[in-house]
Amino acid sequence: MNAPGTFPQAGDDWQARIAALSPAAAARLAARARSAPLFAHAYAFHLNFRFGAMAPADLLAHAAKHGLTGVQIHVEDGEGASLAAMTGAELAAFGAEAHRLGLAVHVETSSTEPEDLARTAAIAHATGAAAMRCYPRYEGRVSEIIARTVQALRGLSALDPEGRLQFTLEQHEDLTSAELVGIVQAVGNPRLGLLFDFGNMVNAGETPLAALAAQAGWVREVHVKDCLVVPDRGGWAHRACLSGEGHLPMRALLVGLLLLGEDMPQIRAFGLEEEEDYFAHALRFPDEGPDPHIPARSASFTDPGPGDLAARLRRETEAAERQVRIVRAMLDEIATEAARKART
Repeated sequence: MNAPGTFPQAGDDWQARIAALSPAAAARLAARARSAPLFAHAYAFHLNFRFGAMAPADLLAHAAKHGLTGVQIHVEDGEGASLAAMTGAELAAFGAEAHRLGLAVHVETSSTEPEDLARTAAIAHATGAAAMRCYPRYEGRVSEIIARTVQALRGLSALDPEGRLQFTLEQHEDLTSAELVGIVQAVGNPRLGLLFDFGNMVNAGETPLAALAAQAGWVREVHVKDCLVVPDRGGWAHRACLSGEGHLPMRALLVGLLLLGEDMPQIRAFGLEEEEDYFAHALRFPDEGPDPHIPARSASFTDPGPGDLAARLRRETEAAERQVRIVRAMLDEIATEAARKART
């Protein structure tokens, strides 16, 4: 594990990466950067879902307004108004509205407990969703967490016997890239891949570009965000911040992800998950033993702070709107640079 001061990482020169491409590969990158499937992510509106009046239909409206490809939404976003709280008719209506707007729906849960996976798969089917994300949140030794996760994920096929869903397992701050790849390989479900979050590897003692290299063959979806890397008891914590203002090599990560897949892009969704002020402690440490203990933890949440809640909700919405512009600007930079290389 390197010191947090090494961020941004050496070797994150995205322009040099493009300059080293063949003209054909550069042309492919330019085309993919111009057509990257950007998704609205509900966590960008986390506080508005918890404390405001935002409901899942509002996320669809946001995605449609900005010409996005779809939405990634946790089944509990919106609490009493969430997908998990909806009747079958309401779920069907949500799915119909997404279809009317031309938006894909990907649902998420913060668990790999069998009952949570079953509930989320049922919601996915009821809304016509195309994909479902999960991650383990067990307390225990890493070996125990891995074993329980493999056992739980082997049940995914039975939850979706018609093969309507693609599944992703997210690196969510506790397990390393190698451990996650090992889980996917052990499960052996061809519809199960990894979801790569731009910052979550930090808490497991990994750096973003190294984690992407380790996960590359298995990544199918992405959560795009930025964060500040914070020393924490010998490890790394992360505090999410506005995109472009943190320590993460966002353009280099986008280039690496867009290049995945030969004939077809490997990444199905780039979720715009602005998480300003979200904080996560380090969970892995350089001096830990071969089978460290992971403590119990809740699903992700952001503290709104003691100030004016209405102002905080407005700031969150503004940040989500800004991220759409910032990421599109980054993709435009990548496309321009790649097109220049393709002409050489």
